[in-house]
Amino acid sequence: MNTDKELLETMSATLNNLCVRAIHYDEGDPKRIQHLIKVHYFARLIGMCEQVAPEVLFILEAAAIVHDIGIHVCEKKYGACDGKHQELEGPAVAKKILSETGGFTSEQMERVCWLVGHHHTYHDIKDMDHQILVEADFLVNIYEDNLPAEAVRKVRQTIFKTKAGIDLLDKIFLQTYSPAGE
Repeated sequence: MNTDKELLETMSATLNNLCVRAIHYDEGDPKRIQHLIKVHYFARLIGMCEQVAPEVLFILEAAAIVHDIGIHVCEKKYGACDGKHQELEGPAVAKKILSETGGFTSEQMERVCWLVGHHHTYHDIKDMDHQILVEADFLVNIYEDNLPAEAVRKVRQTIFKTKAGIDLLDKIFLQTYSPAGE
C-alpha cells in the first residue's frame, strides 16, 4: 500500500515526465515551451495557495502542462491557432501524450482533456481546476500579449475569482503596470 508521501512522489514524477514529453513535442518552439512552463507554475502556485486537494492539483498541473498542445495541429490544419481551434484539436493530442506518459487513470485523462478543451471558455466556470487554469493562462498571456492596464482591470473584474489569482494579478500587473517593451 502506498503512503501519502509515496503517492505524491509518484504524481510529481508523472508530471515531470509529462512536462518533458510536452517539451519534446514542442521541440524548436521556445515561445510555446516557455509558455507551458509559466502556466504550469502559476496553476500549481494558485492551486496550492487555494489548498485544492492533491488529486485536483495533479489534474490541474497536467492540464496546465498540455493546455496548448493542440497549437501545432491547428496551425497545420487551419493556418491559425485561436482559442476555439485549440479547444477543438487539443484534447486528442493531450490524450495521446498522457497515454504515452502513463501514470494517469482514464478518469484523470478525461478530466485533463476536458480542461484542455475548455481553457479558452470563460463563461459558466463551475470547477476550481477550470478556474485556476484560466487564471494561470491569463497571468502569462497578459504579459506575453502586452495587454494594456485597462484590459487587465477588465479581466480582473470579469475572469478572476480565486483569492490567490487576484492577489497575483494585482501584485504583478496592477501596482505599476506597463506592458512589456514600453
